[in-house]
Amino acid sequence: MSEIFGKKEEDELKLSYEQSKRNKLDRAMMEDKDLEEYHNIGKPIKWSSKYTYVTGTRHEDHGTRTYDVNGARLPSVTTILGATKNQQFLKEWKAKVGEAEADRIKNVSSKRGTSMHKFLEHYITGTGYDDLTEIGQKAKAMAEKIIDVGLTPVEEIYGSEVTLYYPGLYAGSTDLVCMHNGLETVVDFKQANRPKREDWIEDYFMQIGAYAMAHDYVHQSNIQQGVIMVCTPDLYYQEFKVSGADLRSWKHKFLKRLDMYHELQFDEKERAKVNVTKEDFEQKENEEYLKELKEKL
Repeated sequence: MSEIFGKKEEDELKLSYEQSKRNKLDRAMMEDKDLEEYHNIGKPIKWSSKYTYVTGTRHEDHGTRTYDVNGARLPSVTTILGATKNQQFLKEWKAKVGEAEADRIKNVSSKRGTSMHKFLEHYITGTGYDDLTEIGQKAKAMAEKIIDVGLTPVEEIYGSEVTLYYPGLYAGSTDLVCMHNGLETVVDFKQANRPKREDWIEDYFMQIGAYAMAHDYVHQSNIQQGVIMVCTPDLYYQEFKVSGADLRSWKHKFLKRLDMYHELQFDEKERAKVNVTKEDFEQKENEEYLKELKEKL
């Protein structure tokens, strides 16, 4: 061969041949599922009408969110977790950066997260959307990162922006219910200013646990997995999955926080000397039911 080609050309041919062999070997080693996933990149995701979801009306009142579902007003999952979380870290952070800067960061993050969710929702439902503001374009790139990486294993969609509720206890809205790598899954999209550690996002896991419980109870389903898809403005993507015994554990932890929330609500009424109402009796019944639910899990 060296008589026909120079040394450089001969080395390049050998390198090309070796690379070709490696590519063939890689393709041979790919599982059928991997190949299917690879060929589905960029294709619209199939929708399924397996579950029929209700539409709840969301209300915001001085930082408290509730949902009207089937004639009942229920506290939101995020309100329950927000009211019962340890606020010390947040207080220290505000003291460090200052109240004004903390509010600015919070507002920018909220707008960017809202825009990112809109891009993802419109992609999933196949409708057009754009946001030409600076924040909107940054959010668009974040959404595209989640689409390219996070949504690739999604085989079937059951619902987007789904209202989920546990009768008499709580309600909320999850971003996606789907079949993800062969498992019925609840998905939540999150924007973050910096990469997350698992011990920083315990409330996210409890949120997933609450949604999975509500879905299973109302729809007689078996949600096997929760996936939290996180992206930062510099397009660093993270994915946190929870299933099996871990998912059951986060359900229990959420129920404990729900207990705390009910106690806080009762204490506030006591301090305000509010008269006992029919709703208070119903809440007492719900608390007793909550104890039974914990025993079943």
